[in-house]
Amino acid sequence: MAKVELKKPIVEEIVENIKDAQSVVLVDYRGLTVEQDTQLRKQLREAGIIYKVYKNTMMNFAFKGTDFESLTPHLEGPSAIAVSKEDATAPARVLAKFSKTAPALELKGGVVEGVYYDAKGIGSIATIPSREELLSKLLGSIQSPITNFARVMKQLAEKGGASECSAPEAAETASAEEAPAAEAAPAEEAPAAEAAPDATGAEA
Repeated sequence: MAKVELKKPIVEEIVENIKDAQSVVLVDYRGLTVEQDTQLRKQLREAGIIYKVYKNTMMNFAFKGTDFESLTPHLEGPSAIAVSKEDATAPARVLAKFSKTAPALELKGGVVEGVYYDAKGIGSIATIPSREELLSKLLGSIQSPITNFARVMKQLAEKGGASECSAPEAAETASAEEAPAAEAAPAEEAPAAEAAPDATGAEA
């Protein structure tokens, strides 16, 4: 069987892995112990990231004509790719964090949402929170004003309730004080009304 025929399935596998990928990060894994490599693969798998070691020539063929062709200059020495089709920052985040405890793992570069980043740029991408974290923070910021508003409304309702309770009492007290004055008014006016005819008669 020709070498080209042997390479074709591997190239097709890489093409399928990077198809519709949100991000692809290229790393040099030399120096990792078997235990470290196992831990790294486990963490990447749990994050939903495809992690594979391929020959540089295979990746070179697969990258041609795609957004990931900019990674071909980094295809030197042992190389592995970490691919995410959902969370664009996940590969950079997991790999950068792992490299802090395993310095042998070297970030070469990556493409995130169609944009090429060198090793330093991928390190910056790694500091961006995950989509879930961002959504959680956004939800928290939205709920906070609502919670504060509800608290204020509750306080106003409590104060308003106290005012409503005291208002009827004040009205009743005012009515009680005004009642005698209203009843006394006709009694005081009566003599004046009776005296009016006498005055008219005297003039006549």
